[in-house]
Amino acid sequence: MTLTRYNATAATLSKNRTGGDWCPISGMCVTCVEGCIGMCEIGKSAYRGHEVIYPQPFGIITTASQKAYPVDLSHFNIMGTTVGAVGIEEDSDKAIFPNVSLETRLGHDKGIKLRLPIVIPGLGSTNIAKQNWEGLAIGSALAGTPLTIGENVCGMDVDSEIVNGRVIRSPELESRVKLYKEWQRDGYGAIIVQANVEDSRLCVLQYAIEKLGADVVELKWGQGAKDIGGEVKIKSLEKAQLLQKRGYIVLPDPLESVHIDDFNQGTFTEFERHSRVGMVTEESFLETVSQLRKEGAKYISLKTGAYRPADLARAVKFCSLAKIDYLTVDAAGGGTGMSPWRMMNEWGVPGIELWSLLYKCCNRLAQKGEYVPDILLAGGFVLEDQIFKGLALCAPYVKAIGMARAPLAAVMVGKTIGESIESEQLPIYLQRFGKTREAIFVTAEELKREHGKDYNKIPTSAIGLYTYYERLAQGLRQIMSGSRKFAIEHITRNDIAALTPEAARVSDIPLVSDLDAAEVERILG
Repeated sequence: MTLTRYNATAATLSKNRTGGDWCPISGMCVTCVEGCIGMCEIGKSAYRGHEVIYPQPFGIITTASQKAYPVDLSHFNIMGTTVGAVGIEEDSDKAIFPNVSLETRLGHDKGIKLRLPIVIPGLGSTNIAKQNWEGLAIGSALAGTPLTIGENVCGMDVDSEIVNGRVIRSPELESRVKLYKEWQRDGYGAIIVQANVEDSRLCVLQYAIEKLGADVVELKWGQGAKDIGGEVKIKSLEKAQLLQKRGYIVLPDPLESVHIDDFNQGTFTEFERHSRVGMVTEESFLETVSQLRKEGAKYISLKTGAYRPADLARAVKFCSLAKIDYLTVDAAGGGTGMSPWRMMNEWGVPGIELWSLLYKCCNRLAQKGEYVPDILLAGGFVLEDQIFKGLALCAPYVKAIGMARAPLAAVMVGKTIGESIESEQLPIYLQRFGKTREAIFVTAEELKREHGKDYNKIPTSAIGLYTYYERLAQGLRQIMSGSRKFAIEHITRNDIAALTPEAARVSDIPLVSDLDAAEVERILG
């Protein structure tokens, strides 16, 4: 097991003076010498203090843990077979990978339709999300996949109108919802509005349901990157003061004269805005869900993080009692615009352990005849093999995979390419494909034929996301056809095998050497 390297990382813009020679326990340089200017985290903390807790530079990055856990998705292999076909006729001319269906459904009466088993599970008030929302919204809508508006958007919107502690208008939230709906096609996908403690106090979900026509709302218990509330940095004194007056925790206190003077003098350049942690109880949860339904919510979900096993059990049980439509479980390691770096690396239950516990919880309720919500897994999924393994690991309960950092990366690359085309400053690496977006993006001509005159309104950031999803779709179809599973609902835990005893122990997935033992005996007689 490779543990996180302490004291130096690109995430905090720090490094060791001695390069590769560092102490494995502390991460300090083997020799710490007087006269060093302090490039490591210890040294940087000696002059910037708490600023070094967070990944940097804020607003233009996303970050995830560097910790390598004892078991991960690479410790499983996908099993193929030479016989049969599930979900299609056993005919070599029909059982071909383009005929694999990737559509899935979420919620009661299978009401939320997805063209692909992918959901972006929450991008909220960080700058990186706001700056790339156009690509995220249009790209997701075109692909027919849901997109979640994360926490604190209304509270962070300086133009929000708040009366008696309740938001009655938020141009930022309104524009995010509207943009997705403008490009939504044939009823596929959904725009989801999420709420944390502060959002609940502002009645954000009620506003989204009543005024913006949001069909899906989500309660949030946390995420895989941290076990505290959300945080961002604020470069404006006026905005920091506004947020504190709205009830947020802002550090240092932007209303104290000494801090105002320090900020104006440049002693520090950013305030921190923090959210509160929730206090979950069964009674309050059931009451909140019931009230949201009365207020018109068509679908309700819960997003929870990598908390201890008892909290996972609470999430599954409470969702069962409340008949929640779907539950997203986000594993340790996270992906974030700003979470405490050491916390992101060192807290929470890792993916395989968390999702294996989740399967056991769901299975136990199912065996007792109790309601089991649809499940989404999140936490470091990037490519099609990982998506397949996630779907198999918690089958039949998992219906889709949550991904945020990877789709956002595709959006940012698409945007950068578009800017390079417009400025006629394309790198040689891209010029080999051509100099227009139709030449560079392999799905552009398809989108052009489909959307006609509206094609020119599609930004390259959205095309980047759509094209990335196109790759995932074809890759996933190929893997599924090899396993002879021609629709998402036919994937089972038997479609993967553990490669190590530890992976088998944690997941209860058989070792590859033990797989099909009874079938082998039967075949050999």
